[in-house]
Amino acid sequence: MIRDRLDFPPGFLWGTATSAHQVEGGNSNNDWWAFEQQPGAIWHGDRSGQACGWWQDAEADFDLMAALGQNTHRLSVEWSRIEPREGLFDPAALARYREMLAGLRQRGIEPMVTLHHFTTPLWLARQGGWAKAIAIEHFRRFVQHTVASLSDLVRLWCTINEPEIYAAEGYWEGVHAPGRKAPLQAFAVLRNMLLAHAAAYQAIHAVQPNAQVGLVKDVRLFDAANPRSPADRFIAALIDYSFNRLVLRPLASGRLAFPLSLGLKSVPGLAESLDFFGLNYYTRDRVAFGWRPAAAVMQRFPTPGAEIGDSGRFGTYGEIYPEGLYRALQRVASLGKPIYVTEVGLPDADDDQRPRFLLTHLAQVHRAIAEGLPVKGVYYWSLLDNFEWAEGWALRFGLVSFDPVTQERRVRRSGELYAAIARENAITRQMVETYAPECCAQIFPDGRSPDGQPVSQRRCRSVAKSSSDLRMSP
Repeated sequence: MIRDRLDFPPGFLWGTATSAHQVEGGNSNNDWWAFEQQPGAIWHGDRSGQACGWWQDAEADFDLMAALGQNTHRLSVEWSRIEPREGLFDPAALARYREMLAGLRQRGIEPMVTLHHFTTPLWLARQGGWAKAIAIEHFRRFVQHTVASLSDLVRLWCTINEPEIYAAEGYWEGVHAPGRKAPLQAFAVLRNMLLAHAAAYQAIHAVQPNAQVGLVKDVRLFDAANPRSPADRFIAALIDYSFNRLVLRPLASGRLAFPLSLGLKSVPGLAESLDFFGLNYYTRDRVAFGWRPAAAVMQRFPTPGAEIGDSGRFGTYGEIYPEGLYRALQRVASLGKPIYVTEVGLPDADDDQRPRFLLTHLAQVHRAIAEGLPVKGVYYWSLLDNFEWAEGWALRFGLVSFDPVTQERRVRRSGELYAAIARENAITRQMVETYAPECCAQIFPDGRSPDGQPVSQRRCRSVAKSSSDLRMSP
């Protein structure tokens, strides 16, 4: 029998994701705004500026979400708006967030709210920010006040977005705010964020016992370039430990791993601090040990010849590897909690790859669900092109194209496809034939092409950018 559709469970959540600083505009009281003013900090000298204008009129894009069949949206609240000075909470900012959340609900869109998405108030940054343990109590207080003000409108809360990215890129590599290169501080930041997550989890449930609370983590895969090489396997395991296990293991055990564990091993409440897990997934790296004296100890690169998305300031964003999403879902399922894919996306300005990207990645989500993994929803990153941190406005992730000068929006072909999937709660053969027919045999491997002819040798072919002729950054 020829299979014609991949159905998702009833009530599955289909949405997009944004963050406050990237879409609201005018967030001039946080560390990222200050970082943007530094010469050379942002690619091409870009600034977030008015961003996508959400602080004035997010509701226009809420209408667009509803028109595209989305039943959920992940957004964040801006700490520096809600608490512009230490201990001073702004009722007008909270009232505006109430309007936005009510506007989503009025359109049948379930909000998922992130409480920290990369930005920290300037008053806290001046005290040392997340490198200081005082940030834990400040964050707990902010969370308690915010949840008490918004809990009647929000069921799904994310405490912190990608703590490992915030620590690594802000304090190790120095390419994100606050722009430091201090490895020891990076470990302190990650440790403090894990402790703050546990404190926030308890604070939320004290205010809203029936809330669903999770942490959001980017799970990036690191595969040995040569699986038979002990050196490559070792270096791949080492970077996986630093990037993934330092966060995942404490969430499972409640015990910090080295080097976060120095002076403190067990964290009360950390092992019980998840009602769900928020998985961000983008790509994987091949990892090789650098044997030559002039080479770095570790080299990371896409699989030679793999399809990649648009390249940015720091080189390629990574290879397109749909099975990696399935592997990441398998990995976090060991935590025993419901899973939301809180981000998955591709920089693709001309939208020639994104339809294929969507279909192949969502087919892997379906595969995971069919095998019993508790995946409850998907949030594509992002609804529309937005300010992509150190990359500025150059990388375009949106289902909707956006011009930061004219504020003009245009639904891309991939946006139309995602709307069709959301409305149908399924991937159908007709969708694949319409938007990416070269992937029919991969997504519906029954040996038939759209015209009914055998296609057993067909595969999802790369018809766009390949990593084989690009120079990769380490």
